[in-house]
Amino acid sequence: MLTAFFAQAAVSPGRQRTFRWLVGCHLGMVLGCVWCVLHFGRVGALVAACVLLTAGIVEGAMLIGWRLTQLPKSQALEFLLVSPMRAGGVLLAEACVGLGRLALVTLSGLPVLVLLVNAGYLDLVDVAPLLAMPFTWGAITGLSLTAWAYEPAAVRRWAERFMFVMTVIYLVVGVLAGEHLADWLKGLPADIGQWCIESVRAFHAYNPFAVIAYWIAEDPKIAWERMAGVEAASLCLVLLLLLRTALRLRGHFHERHYLPATDRKKDRRQAPGDQPLSWWAVRRVTQYSGRVNLWLAGGFGLIYSLYTIMGPLWPNWLGRSVFQVFDRAGGVPLWATALTVLAAVPAAYQYGLWDSSAQDRCRRLELLLLTSLGGVDYWRAAVLAAWRRGRGYLAIAVLLWAAAAISGSISPLRALAGVAAGVVLWGLYFALGFWAFSRGIQANKLGLLLTVGFPLAAYCLVKLGWPTLSGLLPPGSVYYAATPAPPWTWSIGAATGAIFMLVTARWAMRRCETELRHWYSEHHGSMVLD
Repeated sequence: MLTAFFAQAAVSPGRQRTFRWLVGCHLGMVLGCVWCVLHFGRVGALVAACVLLTAGIVEGAMLIGWRLTQLPKSQALEFLLVSPMRAGGVLLAEACVGLGRLALVTLSGLPVLVLLVNAGYLDLVDVAPLLAMPFTWGAITGLSLTAWAYEPAAVRRWAERFMFVMTVIYLVVGVLAGEHLADWLKGLPADIGQWCIESVRAFHAYNPFAVIAYWIAEDPKIAWERMAGVEAASLCLVLLLLLRTALRLRGHFHERHYLPATDRKKDRRQAPGDQPLSWWAVRRVTQYSGRVNLWLAGGFGLIYSLYTIMGPLWPNWLGRSVFQVFDRAGGVPLWATALTVLAAVPAAYQYGLWDSSAQDRCRRLELLLLTSLGGVDYWRAAVLAAWRRGRGYLAIAVLLWAAAAISGSISPLRALAGVAAGVVLWGLYFALGFWAFSRGIQANKLGLLLTVGFPLAAYCLVKLGWPTLSGLLPPGSVYYAATPAPPWTWSIGAATGAIFMLVTARWAMRRCETELRHWYSEHHGSMVLD
């Protein structure tokens, strides 16, 4: 029975395209890592290790998390759930397919790593952690997203409350206390204070990025115990997540399709009114709103803003080391740019906002195209949904720009320029995302290009000594708009982005309904193996 799942994944045109595209992107990142190693030696190897680990996390979310979270949305799963194969077996089979594809993507970089070993830039023992850790943490990421989606709503609500408390504790202990944590804990009993200190140290020493950095920086004979311990714990976590998701598949399917929906927010929820499509789009994106990430970014952004405003007046009994690290990395302009790109992620991934697959899209369009809805209605619904998901990050970025202007590190005019360039970036990414949605183009490639490719390209151009070219890209124009001495090209990049945004938006809005009808006529009734 397991072979049928692998055969289905192998013949699916959509999954084939995604796999080939991911392998190409992975090889491109590996070649970029080679450049870092050749130019910066062991420091470049450290950067390459972190890049490969990040790539594995993203690939795991796409190959495992996306597939498994979308699986219960199809009522066709009901036939498998009543077959002799148990529900847990169905989940484990699909998970094995995802893990196998993730392993192949990870192993695609093995020949390049072997060449680096032969050239003497890496040791042979470095290959194992550079392959194992990205795979393991990619699997953890994908399965964690699946487990979170499968949990009942009540469990997710209590988990969010717990994460809110943990976020507050982390901000207080890891940011405000910082290097003065030991002084803060003197008033507590010795055992409790020591436990808190050791917990913080363990978190900073045994997270995956710290472990792989320790492996690259130290002799493998010294670092292997830490690496082996973290990998063993990670594999145990993978097994626990597999077990939990397998046990929850049937219950999640029944809750999604057969459990009566109860409105717990009757007094606070708006009625659909005259814009039911917009109301539905906002409801859809708020089901998994990602509040925990916003709480963490918002809490740190608020504290960092206060530190920026106070400057030398920052109390000595509060930590400074974390903020100094952020200042050395690029300060307010860099982190405001990163938050702006995060705010634009929902704007770029428009296809996933509406439908998870071609079959769902056909069924939805079969009803929507019978109505009098036009391009403006689809545009309004997409804007409201994307803005609802991204507005928090953009508000934090504006707060950082305002703090930099108040502190005098940049002029108010520069802060306004940063805000304007950030709005242009968000609007440009939304216009391109909406254009892709109306034409039925999957958002993965375009979204990754806009939210990952462009920032990486801007960063690499700066490191190569070409800030003028970096300012032409949307992330580069946002960053340089709020710096004291930016290259003159940032204004050209922002102006070009604004013009392209307006042209694309006008074209996409005018052609939206026609393109949707054309896509529906081509795909309705066709067999889609996806």
